[in-house]
Amino acid sequence: MAKALERFTIEPAGDGYTLHIEDEDGAVLELSATVEQLDLIGEAIEDHLEEDVDDIDAVE
Repeated sequence: MAKALERFTIEPAGDGYTLHIEDEDGAVLELSATVEQLDLIGEAIEDHLEEDVDDIDAVE
């Protein structure tokens, strides 16, 4: 079962960024990411949010 997201932070680190993803139990996943990877993540989030809005609009 997936755990709930508790906190998410992004911090500059050298040529890229460090992401900290904390779950509801306090476990933290630390990842390094490039600017390009963060851009892809942002685009994917935007796409999914647009789909959610489109689904809500279709119901109304």
